[in-house]
Amino acid sequence: MHLLTITLAALLAAPQGSTQGTAPTGTQNGGAQSSTAPASSGQGILIPAGSVEAPTQPTGSSTSTFRRGLRGTNPRNAGPTGMILAPVRSLVGVRGMEDNHVWGIGLVDGLSGTGDSGDLAKQLLRNILLTQGIVVDESDLESENLAVVRVEGTISAGMRPGQVIDVRVSTIGDATSLVGGNLAFAELFDPRGETVFATASGPIAVGGFTAEGAAASATKNHTTVGTLPMGGKIEREIPTNVVSDHGFIHLDSRKGQDTFGNVVRISEAINGLYPNVAEVLPDGKSVKVRVPEDLPSSAHVAYLDSLLRLSVQTDNLARVVINERTGVIVMGGDVRLRPGAIGHGAIIINIAETQEVSQPGGLSGGQTQAVDRTQVDVLEEDNPLVLIPESVSLAEVVEVLNTLGASPRDLISILTAMSEGGMLVAEIRRM
Repeated sequence: MHLLTITLAALLAAPQGSTQGTAPTGTQNGGAQSSTAPASSGQGILIPAGSVEAPTQPTGSSTSTFRRGLRGTNPRNAGPTGMILAPVRSLVGVRGMEDNHVWGIGLVDGLSGTGDSGDLAKQLLRNILLTQGIVVDESDLESENLAVVRVEGTISAGMRPGQVIDVRVSTIGDATSLVGGNLAFAELFDPRGETVFATASGPIAVGGFTAEGAAASATKNHTTVGTLPMGGKIEREIPTNVVSDHGFIHLDSRKGQDTFGNVVRISEAINGLYPNVAEVLPDGKSVKVRVPEDLPSSAHVAYLDSLLRLSVQTDNLARVVINERTGVIVMGGDVRLRPGAIGHGAIIINIAETQEVSQPGGLSGGQTQAVDRTQVDVLEEDNPLVLIPESVSLAEVVEVLNTLGASPRDLISILTAMSEGGMLVAEIRRM
């Protein structure tokens, strides 16, 4: 007992640094030496050697998969295509009866902390308050519940003051949501911003929502764009007249129906009902119809309606409309294919990037590091040449293109190359 007391006293009297990095090589025990020795930490806590193990290192890897769904087939056998009868009103528009776009700048209030963070909303609110005789310093205003928006609407031809229209609003600043907001009084101008044609105000309907927490959020649709159903009121009439000052009605072809054959047949149909009153304009897109001089102005609309009720045979356009952003392909009935051969091979590249954490062992002096993991997968298809027979109907064209087995985006490139090579007998238009 006396020897143990002396040993403890010596250990307590020893300086703290003397225990670091040192350990006895062995102890006498009946003439034999022990092969293990306790390790010493910097705080004087003894840790048995070999008791600290390195943590398990990351073993995961990145993956990336590209899949293509099965191509469906259309069991319906499309018959031969030809010209169809269509009313004149679906092929043309009446000049002078167009819709008119109006717009303005407005302020939305009542937001729940999702408004603009800049000074523009404060300045606009201060200007609105000044119209009411209220003078407020801009530094005293808060903008978290305010948002500056663009307000726009469409006034149809013939609308009178007092009638209501739908209005759309969209944020200009950095507001994150218009949910629960109310549009203050806003004036809607013509495109030049000179004349007020409508006003708008009221609660905003947003077709979406945002739910957000500390570490996750969920958003549906756009919460920075909203509508005011019947929230606008016409303040000024936009003059419209179906008959021009020279006594003519102009029928302009709609987009997609502006062929020479359509306007010629429209002119012939009108002259068949009212002889020698219609003629095709030199641009080949419009028909000018003369209004009888003895026809009273109260009968002009009835006269126009009798023209629009006529039916004519329409051209079946040989046109292919493609949208490279979405992969949409639309073909007209008169699309044809000349015989030829096509070789198509796609290259599919999948790249996946992830990070894993490499953690050093205890007391090793290392540092935790992030390790990049990259996986690249390249697939090159090796397809043979495909013989393309002559196709004289839209159904045959679709059947031939389906045999290629290409995706819609690949078909866009194929159709473009076929048009440049003369195999595709159609006009290609890009959206």
